[in-house]
Amino acid sequence: MTAIPDSIPVLDLSTARNSDGSFNADFISALRDATHRIGFFQLVGYGTGESKWEDLFDVTKRFFDLPLENRLELDNRRSPHFRGYTRLGTELTQGRPDSREQIDFGPEREPVADYPADQPFWLVQGPNLFPDEVLPELREKSMEWAELMSGVGAELLSAIAVSLELPEDHFAEPFEGSPAWMAKLAHYVGGEVQEAGTQGVGSHADYGFVTLLLQDSVGGLEVRPHESETWIPVEPIPGALVVNLGEMLEVATQGYLSATIHRVTAPAPGVDRYAIPFFWSPRLDAVIDPVELPAELAAQSRGISDDPENPMLASYGSNVLKGWLRAHPQVATLHHPELLASK
Repeated sequence: MTAIPDSIPVLDLSTARNSDGSFNADFISALRDATHRIGFFQLVGYGTGESKWEDLFDVTKRFFDLPLENRLELDNRRSPHFRGYTRLGTELTQGRPDSREQIDFGPEREPVADYPADQPFWLVQGPNLFPDEVLPELREKSMEWAELMSGVGAELLSAIAVSLELPEDHFAEPFEGSPAWMAKLAHYVGGEVQEAGTQGVGSHADYGFVTLLLQDSVGGLEVRPHESETWIPVEPIPGALVVNLGEMLEVATQGYLSATIHRVTAPAPGVDRYAIPFFWSPRLDAVIDPVELPAELAAQSRGISDDPENPMLASYGSNVLKGWLRAHPQVATLHHPELLASK
């Protein structure tokens, strides 16, 4: 029986490869253990991003210090693509409001004008909303961070493939051309959303492949590994990335890899918490085929931890659209009522 973990391991990406470019066996072994047994780990040694995280937090805090009227100029209700500013307490997780406000952004692309009726997920592609007039550096630093995280995400996905005894480019094709990564600049505020109680973000799993989270020193992130009823705190490490896997990898490996449930408890009243998650995700039209695992690994697959109320889908676009519609019902009602009616 798999041992129930009581802490989150720390991996060093600078040790991932040998001098000849091949992956280091010790790193791959540690990665395999973390992704199968827990589905979470912290990552240090990830390169140039480690010198930029403080600047990103600084400009993020400056945005949330702007008057509400400036933030509302980016109101996500103006965006049919679910981009822009989400007001405090208006994003839902498991039907309850979260104690956070945030900016959602992604690749800067033109909307898709015409798409097949059975592919409504294309509607999430579109332009970002940033405060270019009052805080132009927010767009610059956010998109620069996203470029850095795209490289880290791709490298980790190569290592994960090798940990499954697959070629390191096994997962590369779904990301070719136009990966639909997503990111958030999030500000948690305790005690101001009565309906949320202590919920910063309710318990959930992520949609895509690999999540890379930059968190500040306040803490509050907790994970609940498979086969455990215990919530494990993810203690902040300055500049480290908290890494977890999304539903696409759990689906692809029939549960050998874990899309682990996690949550954030709201900070105490008067305390601010900032976090910047980046979701390394494939093209919207990517459909993820099952992986043929070696017999030894396949024997340890748990099956998909599916919830009839929130099914995991092999189509990335369908999976992420399902999540957006649930999390942002006001945006969905304003711009996509026909999709809500068909749910």
